[in-house]
Amino acid sequence: MDFLRKAVRALIAISIFASNGFAIDLDPTSAASIKSAAKIVAGDLMSYYATNASGAIISGIPGLLTYPPYYWWEAGAMFGQMIDYWYYTNDTTYNDIVTAGLMFQVGNDNNFMPANQSKDEGNDDQLFWAFTVMSAAELNFPNPPADKPQWLALAQAVFNQLTTRWDTSLCSGGLPWQIYTFNNGYDYKNTAANGGLFQLGARLAKYTGNQTYADWANKAYDWLAQSPLLTSSYQVYDGSNSLKNCTDADQLQWTYNYGIMIGGAAYMYNYTNGSSTWATRLSGFLNNSEVFFPSTYGGNVMVEVACEVTQKCDTDQWSFKAYLARWLAISAQLAPYTADQIIPKLQGSAKAAATQCNGGNSGTACGSRWFQSTSDGNTGVGQEMSALSVIAANLIGEVTAPYSAVTGGTSKGNPSAGTGGGATQNPLVGSPITTGDKAGAGIITTLVLVTILGGGWFMVS
Repeated sequence: MDFLRKAVRALIAISIFASNGFAIDLDPTSAASIKSAAKIVAGDLMSYYATNASGAIISGIPGLLTYPPYYWWEAGAMFGQMIDYWYYTNDTTYNDIVTAGLMFQVGNDNNFMPANQSKDEGNDDQLFWAFTVMSAAELNFPNPPADKPQWLALAQAVFNQLTTRWDTSLCSGGLPWQIYTFNNGYDYKNTAANGGLFQLGARLAKYTGNQTYADWANKAYDWLAQSPLLTSSYQVYDGSNSLKNCTDADQLQWTYNYGIMIGGAAYMYNYTNGSSTWATRLSGFLNNSEVFFPSTYGGNVMVEVACEVTQKCDTDQWSFKAYLARWLAISAQLAPYTADQIIPKLQGSAKAAATQCNGGNSGTACGSRWFQSTSDGNTGVGQEMSALSVIAANLIGEVTAPYSAVTGGTSKGNPSAGTGGGATQNPLVGSPITTGDKAGAGIITTLVLVTILGGGWFMVS
């Protein structure tokens, strides 16, 4: 299968790059140039998943990337990136294969807990699939057949399940990293899970107009703010040991954690019609995200400072820049006052990422270290996803803002999804909500947790 994937990618290289010397020349201010570059990278990304847009799934199972090295969560994140790609470019090439993959992984209860993953997935893993279907609802991605679960209802199902897992026995609340107590990492309460609940609640509030979702978003945010995971100056740390009652934090800073918080704050800023509280919080996160744009490399090129310079990132972590780029773009759209700070960074990073997509040891594939002038040869799904995200994000000024139920959103919801009942329906403002050991989302492994929580290593840019 690995041979087949490489052969497909080689064919893409021949067909696309024959006339341009195996390089992507990107003008991040030109919509045509951005779309052309994004098309190249999207094709390469999807070649890790299927032989072509309607062909065989390389893993043999719809919705799954080849494991190892890719965990289940990253396939869900990849589909979210391809929904963004469609929205930015209007290229429908991959829509059917994305829908099929999502539908195959919803599980028997339509909550993204398929039987072959449910005992291994964490709360943050489930959230990344929820982010994807939430994007599908917000962007009016073509709806599934009427007899299948709908995008909004799937996101609501995950949200409802997460609220039932809110754990007040330790740390005064919060979600554990893992879902089941017997999995390694259950005693770790992390930003990805709790920030993910915050962001998903904010997005559901904006889409449906239901204040109960916003209340949960505020609850999750308030818990993070009183924990050591968010500082008073809006630095975002990774997680904390609940067996120590969350008295200290792993102080590693990751792009995706900042992306989750920036995205959630931008949605809340928009939902609250530009409240000063959310403007302050959003600006705080944005200002601290400057750590990922070191002046050493010009100040506008994104770097995963915790692991990238030394090439010590794991498979999951190579995808993290995709999520910061995605939610920086959303922030510039939903909170326009942030655009002047964000757009130069998206443009600089996109141009640098395109330079990395110049072959190296892997044909057309994109490398990982954007601050280098030529490909570092370090390729994979996360690297392609990050490059596609930051390149396509420069089209944010060309597209409409996320839809809601009252501004043209067509996805049908079910406020009781995930709780054992309720019919699919249009989302109604004010309708009630019934709450009812694999490394996921690239979070630190158990070994690293022990090391870092003991030493508290602090990243300095």
